[in-house]
Amino acid sequence: MTTIHLIYGEPGAAALRRALQTADRQDRVIALRDDLTVGPLRDIDEAGDPGVAQRAAFWEGLDGATAALAHDDCAVLTALEADDAHLVIWHTHDAAHQLALRRVCYRLRAVPQRLNEVRLTAEPIAGSNLSARRLSALLLDAAPISVLRITRLALEWQGAKFANGEMRRWRDNTFSSGTWSDLDALILDVLDAHEPRQSETSWLDSDALGAALRGAGFTVDEPVVVWRLRELFAAEALRLRDDVCAASAPLAAAARAARPPLPKTATHLSFPR
Repeated sequence: MTTIHLIYGEPGAAALRRALQTADRQDRVIALRDDLTVGPLRDIDEAGDPGVAQRAAFWEGLDGATAALAHDDCAVLTALEADDAHLVIWHTHDAAHQLALRRVCYRLRAVPQRLNEVRLTAEPIAGSNLSARRLSALLLDAAPISVLRITRLALEWQGAKFANGEMRRWRDNTFSSGTWSDLDALILDVLDAHEPRQSETSWLDSDALGAALRGAGFTVDEPVVVWRLRELFAAEALRLRDDVCAASAPLAAAARAARPPLPKTATHLSFPR
């Protein structure tokens, strides 16, 4: 029977294709490209519902993003529902991977015998040739997902859709739904912490800032980071160069330090994996 491999992100999919070539296997690899950690989720799995259009409109509003992301992933999942191939879901512990896993389990919960997984650390898909060799060694680690776990993951996906926050954060096996202000506050905290005591300005590019955000559980893609930087710059909360490198705005930082802390965002229970 045919085997199809699913993974979030084109870099991971490219590494998987090389790994399969190394193992002399002809399996198909599909990249799920819609970053489910951000933007509206409600009703995106309902046929003919405006939920997908709303999500596409969200991506269309961001420079460097593709509005087709939401439609493409929906089309992929619809096609998989009509297929009979075995599926192997490769996922790291990042929020985008975990949400993609839950969505696939929800969409294919009626055929649990088709679902398998390989759990990854972030390291195996970080490089190129080295990643392909490591992934090739993991091909035999694909294991069935139990019906109980599929049901639980599907329910958690339903919960994320119902909460319909502006963004989702994943820490300690728990999803939190929050607002853009939560992400903005963390961006400003990272820039404030990076600001040196000396008189010179210390600039952070969007890649370095994204890495710092991932360490705090926000695994947002670059278009979202750049969008929030521009919004914060427009609000005079930070300094921003033409090359999208950002730095703290001292006066704004001082004003933030004088404010009381923000309340914590709502948390949605998830179970240990």
